[in-house]
Amino acid sequence: MTSLALLRRDKRGATIVEFAIVAPVMCMLLMGAFDVSHTLYTQAALQGIVQKTARDSTLEASNAAEAQTLLDEKVRDQVSALYKAANITISRRFYRSFTEAAAARAETYTDTNANNTCDAGEPYEDTNGNSVWDRDGGNAGQGGAKDATLYTVTLTYPHVMPVAGMLGLGNTTTVSAKTILRNQPYGDQDSYGAMVVRNCT
Repeated sequence: MTSLALLRRDKRGATIVEFAIVAPVMCMLLMGAFDVSHTLYTQAALQGIVQKTARDSTLEASNAAEAQTLLDEKVRDQVSALYKAANITISRRFYRSFTEAAAARAETYTDTNANNTCDAGEPYEDTNGNSVWDRDGGNAGQGGAKDATLYTVTLTYPHVMPVAGMLGLGNTTTVSAKTILRNQPYGDQDSYGAMVVRNCT
């Protein structure tokens, strides 16, 4: 029997070849699972942080801008403990009711140029009286007594595993948490004036 025939029948080392084929796929799956798990954990932790801070923000003593800044700094400190390289964005929008906050509808306007935004002098109904067309119908800030405030924290950070970049999905992931709570009824709720028709810039 020739050496070529012997080599063809020799199966030693076949497992190494099979492992070399399977190993990269298994490594990619494991890294993907770790990355998704980390994202889910971050989402859950962030939601807890947001719920606690939003509750603190609705108290009368927390309605001042200085108190809100301190609360936001606490959020940044807690989020930084999750991921130090994170980019953190915090926003507050207030509405007259939970229904308005949940709907977050744009103020009515006439879209004459059909670009789905209020611009170029198009008329709109300024229902919340802030002299600006609002895509979500709300006002910026914590609001006052009895207002429903939408508190949102958005966190952008690099993936903990490189698998997303390898698959062309980008190098960062974004996680957002939000909650709507009503401010403490420490006084009468402010009321909007009559609706005014204005023009977008």
